[in-house]
Parts: sequence; C-alpha cells; structure tokens
Amino acid sequence: MAIIAPLLCGLIFGAGLLISGMVQPTKVLRFLDIFGAWDPSLGVVMAAALAVSVPGFRLAGHNSRPWLAGQYFLPSKSGIDLPLMAGAALFGVGWGLVGLCPGPALESLATLSPGLIAFVVAMAAGMIAHGIWQQARMSAQRQRLLASATDG
Repeated sequence: MAIIAPLLCGLIFGAGLLISGMVQPTKVLRFLDIFGAWDPSLGVVMAAALAVSVPGFRLAGHNSRPWLAGQYFLPSKSGIDLPLMAGAALFGVGWGLVGLCPGPALESLATLSPGLIAFVVAMAAGMIAHGIWQQARMSAQRQRLLASATDG
C-alpha cells in the first residue's frame, strides 16, 4: 500500500493536468496574458483545485496521523522570508516565459519535444545547483555556530 497511494495520486494529478490543458504552454501563456488574448479557463482549474484541497487539509488537521503513512510531513517554516520570495519570483518568471511548471513539463516529456527536453534538463540542473548551494550555505552556518560557541 505504501507505493499504491502515491502512484494513484500521481496518476490522478497527471490526468488532471492533461484534462485541464496545463500541459499546453500556449494555454498557460494565454492565461497569463491578461492584457491580450486572455483565456481565464485555468482560473476555473485553480478554483477547482482549491475546492478539493482545502477541505482535505481541514480534514487532515483533525487526525493525529495520516491514513496511509506513519506521520505527517508538514513544513517546519511558516514565515515569509527572502529565499521564499526569491524562489517564488524565479518560479513565476520561468512559468511566464515558458508556460510550464515542473509537473506539466515532466508529463510533456512524452512528446519528446527538443525544447521541452532542454527545459527539463535546465530545470534539473537548477535543482542540483540549488541543492549544492543550500548544502554549502548550511555548512557555512554550522561553521559560524561552532566558531561562535568556541569563542564564548
């Protein structure tokens, strides 16, 4: 059961992306073009996603543990900080330029489009670079804490 639930969730998510048109960059770009040929249909998709997810999160908040896992994996940070804002800005710029976010991009790899392949490779390189940068940042922070502990 540990592999079945995520597989089913991924299949439902992927089917939703296909049905909604989120895998079509032109549809996404038309949604973002509010002063041109605006297509508001993806707003309906977002509203439907909220209508399904908000009650789910509310229901999950009443349980001590999830139904199909040993524990919840909730974010530990709740504040808005510079890394969050920078990441959101980069995500938004990338989405606006290309019309794809990571989920639809991975799903669209089945088309074997060279542009999509380049996008996913660049996305993966960015994720790897971020992981390396984050590790270096955490290591430097640990070193500063150790240095300040030995000084005091």
